[in-house]
Amino acid sequence: MPTDLPRPPDTCALPPVLAGPLLRRLTPQRLVLWLVGSRPLRLSLQLVFAGSQPRLIALDGARCRRLRIGAHAWLHLLDVALDEPLPTDTPIEYDLLLEEDGRQRGIADWAPHLLYEGAKRPDFLLKSRLDNLLHGSCRKPHFPSADGLARADALLAGLRERPQARPALLMLSGDQIYADDVAGPMLVAIHALIRRLGLYGEALEGALVADSDALYAHPATYYRREDLLPAFTSNAALRERFFGGVEKPIFTSASAHNHLITLGEVLAMYLLVWSPVPWTLIRPQPPALEAPCGERYAEEQAALDEFRAQLPQAARALAHLPSLMIFDDHDITDDWNLSAHWEETAYGHPFSRRIVGNALLAYALCQGWGNDPDAFAGLLGQVEALPVDADNRLDGRAQDRLIGELLRFRNWHYRLPTTPALIVLDTRTRRWRSESHPSRPSGLMDWEALCELQQELLDEQAAVIVSPAPIFGVKLIEAVQRLFTLAGHALLVDAENWMAHRGAAQVILNIFRHSRSPASYLILSGDVHYSFAYDVQIRHRERGPRIWQVTSSGIKNQFPACLLESFDRLNRWLYAPWSPLNWLTKRRRMEVVPRIPHRGRRGERLWNGAGIGQVLLDALGRPTAILQHNADGSAPTRFVRPAELRRAAAPAETGEAELARLRRGTE
Repeated sequence: MPTDLPRPPDTCALPPVLAGPLLRRLTPQRLVLWLVGSRPLRLSLQLVFAGSQPRLIALDGARCRRLRIGAHAWLHLLDVALDEPLPTDTPIEYDLLLEEDGRQRGIADWAPHLLYEGAKRPDFLLKSRLDNLLHGSCRKPHFPSADGLARADALLAGLRERPQARPALLMLSGDQIYADDVAGPMLVAIHALIRRLGLYGEALEGALVADSDALYAHPATYYRREDLLPAFTSNAALRERFFGGVEKPIFTSASAHNHLITLGEVLAMYLLVWSPVPWTLIRPQPPALEAPCGERYAEEQAALDEFRAQLPQAARALAHLPSLMIFDDHDITDDWNLSAHWEETAYGHPFSRRIVGNALLAYALCQGWGNDPDAFAGLLGQVEALPVDADNRLDGRAQDRLIGELLRFRNWHYRLPTTPALIVLDTRTRRWRSESHPSRPSGLMDWEALCELQQELLDEQAAVIVSPAPIFGVKLIEAVQRLFTLAGHALLVDAENWMAHRGAAQVILNIFRHSRSPASYLILSGDVHYSFAYDVQIRHRERGPRIWQVTSSGIKNQFPACLLESFDRLNRWLYAPWSPLNWLTKRRRMEVVPRIPHRGRRGERLWNGAGIGQVLLDALGRPTAILQHNADGSAPTRFVRPAELRRAAAPAETGEAELARLRRGTE
């Protein structure tokens, strides 16, 4: 079937590198990088650092896996094992030399926006221990705020002369993209990039349209995609109350009007949120829209223009700082695997199964592989073997078989053997499903996965655990979610928290109480669109582990301000330390003490603002400082113990100096 899309331009008109490099998992013995080219590239890696001759490594064979994703788009997965380990705690400059027409060109030539002023090459630092971490989640391009990744870039720029103060890595704990909440101008840009690069199309079984070409041309493709998505019925009264009588779809995001569907759409979005280069290749034109949608399009375009303006800085941060990632729901779709009933409905329909599978495949290629390349070796072979027909479309049956393998894949989680150990949890695909009440939320991890986690933790002195959803969250919000769950409407309030499932809650809390558990736990989380920090201890146990729950969200997203202020105030009243309501929670054996954002209003515990989090750790893996770097460029917010803030507010000269230090958010 001939395609209705215009043929892409000749490959010579395209720049060789479309996105990247992104630094992924880096160790002294192994370097993992990700980039996308407009054609298969011949690359060499150059490493330059003090005390050694420059190294030049040809990226051939297994060191560079090239996967074609379109007529003029190739993933380059760089995995370089080193015969001689690299030094730690020493800046290492690197370059990717592109060989074309008998000459070599470096990053300074083909991606000068990735270099800091005065630098010849980008660089990285391999820390000997995890003493300094940046972390965050939830980066929605059209949210009207500055970009937290650009703030991370500014932080790195300010540390050029103090490399030892640089973070060891950037941990992105979910919602790196929003596949289910896409601005109209972004979807138009995605389609323009698909045409420009000739990203692969596909047939769509069980849909109202036959294939991707028909989808892109359909009148409902902009702002009305919920009309094309599979749906199931829900309570009519609540549907009328919360959704204006519209049927609640399988894809339960309230913003599913432009939900991504095809693999090409999701891959194009990754390119557009990680690199400024693809934006220079397209000239997207607004579609014909009725008045309400036209106004919304203009508002989203303004926010997206600001996002684009900061993309060079975001890309530069990702080229200088090793990044690790894990999915949460919006990387795939809202409420992904929330309940057994959701899974049965979504995976039982070929169209919804394909939509979820496409997003998961794109995640595997653009995020998951870089976390742990060894776990994805077999999967990459199946991707390479996907047949493509003469019309530039994937073979539908082969694509569905691959998606079946992805849905059975059980190695999304991973561990870094660092000091302290870093353990990243998969809280989405190995869920503890409720057999008696399939519509109730599943536990975020099943019994087997939690047992494996316990084994990972035995006899460790300290551990950093990454859980996209906070293990210790806001009790009032969890109580509201529980009430809706008991009423049978968990989907309405995204009732996904660790305490929502009795079995999962009991096991994760028992892990902390195990006699051979680490002495210190740092839990990094995101998901909730606000930031907070808790100190947690087991009641009546002097030698029990110390736990710090640190949540940073979002990188480019926020909670509705008035609603969060109300939740914060009510939570303080209803769950004060003396409140008997605490004994009705599953965490009653835990003493949870909130830290205070030092720049917040009196009594405030939750910080609402886009940005990037930072935690500094001592030699025993205990936090010495917890910061939120605000995307708007204002002074960092520091989360402090109540006693520390009281001392800082004292009228004595030392107290005034301490208060000034806290107000600045510096050490």
